[in-house]
Amino acid sequence: MGYTMETDPETTSRAYGRELHISPKKSVEVCNMLRGRDVDAALNILEEIIEKKRAVPYRRHNKRVAHNKGVGPGGYPVNVAKEIKRLIEEAQNNAEDKGLDSEDMRILSLCAHRGQVVRGYRPRAFGRSSPSDRKTTNLEVILEKKED
Repeated sequence: MGYTMETDPETTSRAYGRELHISPKKSVEVCNMLRGRDVDAALNILEEIIEKKRAVPYRRHNKRVAHNKGVGPGGYPVNVAKEIKRLIEEAQNNAEDKGLDSEDMRILSLCAHRGQVVRGYRPRAFGRSSPSDRKTTNLEVILEKKED
């Protein structure tokens, strides 16, 4: 998948999501919003995004994006939030399997990378068809035990 962070396996847990059918650009924005937060706080934020109560500020990919009050350019990437929430919960379960306290963890690394393009076909005029590409995303979550 590319670069992976060197971590202590006794105090960290990981989870990977490969070839997920979510937007790579929106994934980057949500990852930037959540990186470094406590796991409980991150899950609450993701729940608010899914319910469309909190907008994600788009810092990098913000051309022609509508503004939200108090946020600026942003949006509600619900599908991305659902996948990242599922992945964080999976990393929490991995931590519990290792014997770590999953409540006492923070997000050390949360990265989104472009995946392979999935080829598909959709009909066009006169019975012809042309390829329509579907973007995929690879996600990586690393949780670490908080320092006291």
